[in-house]
Amino acid sequence: MGDYVLYQPLTRADKITVVLYRAGIALACLSLLAMAVFAAFLHLLDARSASLYFDYFLAALYFSMGLSVFFIHLYIGRFKKNLKRLYYVALAALVFILIQGNGDTVSFISATRGGPLLLLPISMCMGFVAAKEAFCFRLLEGYALALIMPLYLIAISTGVLGQNAVTSGLLLIAALFAFFTFRKIFMPIHVDIGDKSAYR
Repeated sequence: MGDYVLYQPLTRADKITVVLYRAGIALACLSLLAMAVFAAFLHLLDARSASLYFDYFLAALYFSMGLSVFFIHLYIGRFKKNLKRLYYVALAALVFILIQGNGDTVSFISATRGGPLLLLPISMCMGFVAAKEAFCFRLLEGYALALIMPLYLIAISTGVLGQNAVTSGLLLIAALFAFFTFRKIFMPIHVDIGDKSAYR
């Protein structure tokens, strides 16, 4: 993987899985952009509406990363297995957020010191996907995303970022992910499959 050589004809399944994988990346991008815009205009919304919108965006983010996690093409099978395990941890964290938030997830995450840390597993899934693309196709912004996203959540949880910095950081991450997505989704489909004889 990592070059533009067509090693073998693509099957229907190959094409479908690549489209689903990239659809996950694209939907994650839209979810992040929506969250960033939402955060910038949070002061204009009442608490109930804010929580409802955040829940929608969060659900879309988790769903989209599920697509990418389950349809990613990796030569080394144990990497994909570990990525799936990490995603299951992320889902467990989401269930915890929903239960503890009791219908107000945005307040629970923002008002609880450890709240942002519960988003670390999903950010690590996103970071893995981004870093994988950076490694394979020189999308170097993927390395930046893999580093910035978890550090951003840790910084929020420690209280070192003010509200303006939190919003600006999310806008930066969303913009960087949008750039990454734009460069990724228009690549030829076959490059994500690579040489299937190397899968193990």
